[in-house]
Amino acid sequence: MNNSEILSVLLNSDKELIIYRNSDKNNFEIYTDFAEKVNLNIGNLDKFLNKLERFKSNKPYDCYIGFFGYELLCKNINLKVNKDNSSFPEGVFFRPQTKIILDKQVKIITKSKSKLLKDLKPLNKTTSSNSNKISVSPNVQVYEKIFNKFKKNIRAGETYQIKIAQKYSNKKDLDVVNLFFNLMKKNLSPESFCVRTDDFNIISCSPENLFKVKGKKIITSPIAGTVSRDKVKSTKEARKFFENNQKEDKEHNMIVDLERNDLSRITKANTVKIQNLKFVQKYQYIFHNVSEISGTLLDNVRLSAVIKAMMPGGSVIGCPKINTLKLLNKEEKEPRRIYTGSFGYYRSKQDMSFNIIIRSILNFQKNNEVFAASGVILDSTAKNEYHENYLKAKSLLDLLK
Repeated sequence: MNNSEILSVLLNSDKELIIYRNSDKNNFEIYTDFAEKVNLNIGNLDKFLNKLERFKSNKPYDCYIGFFGYELLCKNINLKVNKDNSSFPEGVFFRPQTKIILDKQVKIITKSKSKLLKDLKPLNKTTSSNSNKISVSPNVQVYEKIFNKFKKNIRAGETYQIKIAQKYSNKKDLDVVNLFFNLMKKNLSPESFCVRTDDFNIISCSPENLFKVKGKKIITSPIAGTVSRDKVKSTKEARKFFENNQKEDKEHNMIVDLERNDLSRITKANTVKIQNLKFVQKYQYIFHNVSEISGTLLDNVRLSAVIKAMMPGGSVIGCPKINTLKLLNKEEKEPRRIYTGSFGYYRSKQDMSFNIIIRSILNFQKNNEVFAASGVILDSTAKNEYHENYLKAKSLLDLLK
């Protein structure tokens, strides 16, 4: 078989794999043949991060790729979280032995080509116990009560901006790889990924990179500001909307300051700089307002310090981050799991990249869940923020219908 035929067999099998969009090279990479699969919890997180400190990739396929869940990241900075009674892991990282690059041609880089197609079983595409009905939690009435409570917190100076999460869910079997590539045709996003395992599946069109390290340079690209493409029709109109909308502008400025502060904890003095302030990115249903901030990492900074400083990403939490996290964890009843956690890869301390997991479907134990959140400040209204959540989730909810 040629490489394209091998790829077709792999994608239509039940083999565990990860599809990752390499936005630097504008292609997709598929990782499989996992030599290690590490399930994380707060008890083994430090040990795993110390292991990564000593790891250095010497093969193109060799890396650790996976995610830190939201609850794990909160525990890592000593915050209380609601208990998740399910068996879903708090984080998982994989070490692949095969990398397939999807570009103009299919390129396979592997430790063992014979292992790549060994013991493959066709993917079971039968459907059962499906429901197109999507439930929402909290509903609009409960959302408004939480919203009004957080408005009081803002007036009391306990937070300046806070992002209330909503969960959309249903029961439906998913052909995750096929759905992922269909989603990419409609809503290609720079931090997209797909995870297919025996235990759970993830489809994600996440737009936001939390941080990327190349050499000693670290860059973060916070998103703060959303407008519907029904409301404005072009990138130029979106730029004017964000410039003239006081609420959106305040929100963005707060998040930029928050990310500059997070970066300053792990970078050399006077190296944190705004590289690109307030530029517009276009997606299927919305425009986003984005900035880019960089710094030079401290010479002996630990990976554990980078994770604690940057995760969870402040742009999807609120400001100030720690106190806002405490307020959210007190009021939100649904475990976020992957939502506002972080997915990415680690090849060395000079080569790693992690996103913020939003715009994602988690398929676990026959349930599908999609989270979305929008920022609440004093100028916000419950009706507008509730609708903005739906707009953010819509491209994924279309897949669940």
